[in-house]
Amino acid sequence: MKKFEVKNHEPSLLPDGEWELVFSDEFDGEELDRTKWDYRLNMMGKRWNAWTDKGVHLDGDSNLVFTLTKDENGKPVSSQLQTGYNFMDQPTVSTKFGEDHLQWNIGKLHESMFTHGCGYYECRCRLQQKPGWWSAFWIQSPIIGATLDPAVSGVEIDVMESFAPGDIAGHNVFTGGYGLDMQRRQVGGLNGLDTEEFHTFGLLWDETGYTFYVDGKEDGKITDFLTKRPEFILISTEVKGYRSNENHEPLQEAYDSIGDTFLVDHIRVFDKI
Repeated sequence: MKKFEVKNHEPSLLPDGEWELVFSDEFDGEELDRTKWDYRLNMMGKRWNAWTDKGVHLDGDSNLVFTLTKDENGKPVSSQLQTGYNFMDQPTVSTKFGEDHLQWNIGKLHESMFTHGCGYYECRCRLQQKPGWWSAFWIQSPIIGATLDPAVSGVEIDVMESFAPGDIAGHNVFTGGYGLDMQRRQVGGLNGLDTEEFHTFGLLWDETGYTFYVDGKEDGKITDFLTKRPEFILISTEVKGYRSNENHEPLQEAYDSIGDTFLVDHIRVFDKI
């Protein structure tokens, strides 16, 4: 890996070769750049109660701060940010085809703000400190699962998922959507990262596959499910418990973790020259 210097900010750790920066957010200033990011509030056609549009702010020191906070009912919630939209997330609204009462089973479509294909993707962040929630840096196709061909419909690429403080789950690539046709490959993962320090998570996506990096060191490669579909970026958190089959309620440890933070120093995307 080699360093790519960014004036007045921490350098990127890039694979060998020549690179140019095509997207970045250093989170300078006092307000989130809404031309780059939107809040993800819906999932798979439903409003997801675990997520809020009030859980992030810029700290004035070039960090994006996610906070595990409370909703109006006192339940723990947190935020997800995205540069694009999945076509299956938006809730449906009653429609008619002409005069026929027929229902298209997707909601309103939205134009993505930033999508990209092959390149190098990087997130530098400080992981959450407490166990009641998790954090992630990932990439998703707007139309994942629309066909069985990942080259056409795209994939989900999980660059970093931390389900417990200091632990990084195996890096995933999913295809086929999230139902009967879902397939997954997984590599790498590690435990015991210092949660007081910032760490850098990277993805090299090229014609040979998906190579993952943690702090400049390779942590596995997946060569299946190659896609040509431009995809969008998500940087996200979620409270534990809402995905439970029983009651979709946050866990007690989530209540105990309210006020904890997950910090993002930068998100960058590079093209190879």
